Amino acid sequence: MSKPLKWFAVLTTIGMLLILLGGALVTKTESGAGCGDSWPLCHGQLVPSDITIELVIELAHRLVSGTVGFMVLILSIWSWKRIGHIRETKFLSFLSFFFLLLQALIGAAAVKWGQSDFVLALHFGISLISFASVFLLTLLIFEVDKKFKAEKVVIDKKMSFHIVGLLLYTYAVVYTGALVRHTNSSLVCKDWPMCVNGEFALPANLYEWVQMGHRFVAGLVFVWVAYIVFGLLKHYKHQKVVYWGWIISFILVSLQVIAGGLIIVSRLNLYIALSHALFISLFFGVLSYLLLLTTRSSKNAAIQEKESNDKNITI
Repeated sequence: MSKPLKWFAVLTTIGMLLILLGGALVTKTESGAGCGDSWPLCHGQLVPSDITIELVIELAHRLVSGTVGFMVLILSIWSWKRIGHIRETKFLSFLSFFFLLLQALIGAAAVKWGQSDFVLALHFGISLISFASVFLLTLLIFEVDKKFKAEKVVIDKKMSFHIVGLLLYTYAVVYTGALVRHTNSSLVCKDWPMCVNGEFALPANLYEWVQMGHRFVAGLVFVWVAYIVFGLLKHYKHQKVVYWGWIISFILVSLQVIAGGLIIVSRLNLYIALSHALFISLFFGVLSYLLLLTTRSSKNAAIQEKESNDKNITI
């Protein structure tokens, strides 16, 4: 596989991460209205005359999103031509650009007409699907040169259930996290892990329900991944891609939980908040790759069974 395509794929993946972090930055700094109700221009001007920090953040996010959007389109076409023979390539190429375009349209609609917090919370999740698609395309490009052995992975039904279930559940958890940001519920509970004074009590209002609900469902992700790593993963030590995929997932989800607690303790430190978004994005990307391996598993199992039967016949 050509080095230019590999480098371009890696840069596009990094660009998608910047879009995710940029969106989180816009929300955290309340810069969504930095350009007024104009889109794609700022206050109806190509070069705004009244420069504010909110305007700079919002405009920079738009410029990065537009640039990376073209990069995703180029990567999709380039991958289609070079590795289109790999069955997942065309689907991922379409998915990556479609959801990035959808994300841009929702963002534009929010600027022009405004949206409820519950609709705006979808923004991050849609971008996350596009990022995962670009990330998987990049891994497919590197797979061609056999840089890691992923073509003969076999995953049993129990592990497949956990991968599919955890991925879907994580996506829902991501939505609750975005809802915390968009409803300004981040610091409604001053303590962690409980809401107030370390004591257990039912939430008293909608904002506390949003915050504590997110903590609870996010905690279940950690428990779920820990169960897989310590209970099931011993059967996959010979399949290095699956084994290390789960080890990396456990590290990322642990960092995610720690960052979530530090957000409260630090009273919404911006860098910690952005790392929180980074860890969940990478975690979702790894889970998506495990899902891709799961879709190949039944075919690989059939091939291995045939090879085993042929070997027995020969003997």
